Amino acid sequence: MRAVITVIGKDTTGIIARVSEVLWKHGINILDINQSVMDDLFAMVMLTDISKCSVGFTELVSTLNALGESLNLKIHTMHEDIFNSMHRI
Repeated sequence: MRAVITVIGKDTTGIIARVSEVLWKHGINILDINQSVMDDLFAMVMLTDISKCSVGFTELVSTLNALGESLNLKIHTMHEDIFNSMHRI
């Protein structure tokens, strides 16, 4: 089981570290990561393995949303099944 996590907001120090720490605490492995900074806008997409996640998917989403709010970022977490369904033609 995998999930796609996107993070968007004003660039500040430690964004990757803070998001990665939450994932690590819940046993989630980052399979691929792509991030970019354009002027002061930070954008990141992560592909993660959630098969060993220590909490339910809904709780993970809530935790990441709360982190995003605390850092003034938008963090969106989408299960791979939904992502694939949305992008199928």
